[in-house]
Amino acid sequence: MDFSTYTAQSPAHNEFRSDTFTTPTASMIQALANATLGDAVYNEDESTIALEKKVADLAGKEAGLYCVSGTLSNQIALRTNLIQPPFSILCDHRGHVYVHEAGGLSTLSQAMVQPIVAKNGHHLTLEDDILPNFIPDDGEIHGAPTKVISLENTLHGMIFPLDEIKKISNFCKKNDVKLHLDGARLWNASVATGISLKEYCSYFDSVSLCLSKTLGAPVGSVLVSTRKFVNKANHFKKQNGGGIRQSGLLAVMAITAIDENLPKLQKTHERAKELGELCDKNGIYLEHPVETNFVFIDTKKNKWNPESIKTLAEKHGIKFYGGRISFHYQVSDESFEAVKKFVLETQEDAKKNPYDGGDQVRFYSNIEE
Repeated sequence: MDFSTYTAQSPAHNEFRSDTFTTPTASMIQALANATLGDAVYNEDESTIALEKKVADLAGKEAGLYCVSGTLSNQIALRTNLIQPPFSILCDHRGHVYVHEAGGLSTLSQAMVQPIVAKNGHHLTLEDDILPNFIPDDGEIHGAPTKVISLENTLHGMIFPLDEIKKISNFCKKNDVKLHLDGARLWNASVATGISLKEYCSYFDSVSLCLSKTLGAPVGSVLVSTRKFVNKANHFKKQNGGGIRQSGLLAVMAITAIDENLPKLQKTHERAKELGELCDKNGIYLEHPVETNFVFIDTKKNKWNPESIKTLAEKHGIKFYGGRISFHYQVSDESFEAVKKFVLETQEDAKKNPYDGGDQVRFYSNIEE
């Protein structure tokens, strides 16, 4: 077999829209030769079972469930945590489960969502955000009691402080509330802080860990929790069309991605921070502090013109939209230099031709502005 397609520079080398654009490596493709071909819907595929166990062990949980996406693992986790309506789920208003999962909470779980704007602009806190919005199940029949709190780590590249997680977890345990974590990029938080996945996950009833984002596997996430929880989540996975037959082919590539790419995440953080520092030095406003692999530029405050952004991105040969710049391990040195030039040139353009229009470039959009 010719592996040149997979050993050559990745098509994602100039991709800054998301770390989901990473492509399979030669070693991932070679791993396919060792994949088992059992039927995973019947829990008979050894490679899939090995992946689920590997991630569950890393997370310190009893069991794992391989899913085709983080959206699926988040949605079935939240559904499993809920028993009988009426109920509500409290989360950050920027959370993926609320903003980017196609309204799944209301349609799949029939849950009322309580999206909260964090008062500190960084992360939810128990005292300032959760307690004022918590709806107790105390017999008052006019409300939908808060039954699940969903956190995200990292969120917009920002790390959720462990001390605050502990406070929220203790509150949940005392009040019979389930705590879920969208840990799509928990790998990044762990690398940045030195706190193990096991430590982070110990405070949550369920955790979704993505394999296809920062780690670079082609497909999937693993939902981890207790064996009883995972068995019920598998029921909802099947119900929502998420059964995968020969998923061992995907599982072996995911195992390779964990083993090979986890050590590469630190460099993505360093590059993001270097770009963030460049922005600070040149008066380019950021929406959030740079803590892991994302830089969020405030395009509105910087008065960047959407058309100029598009034109200059094409000029410098990079793929970019919105104010979100995502770093992943396949970004080339040349593209890293190009994105720095793009940012500086776009800022200079904005100084000469400040844009005061209402339209802004958005990520996750295919709508022509």
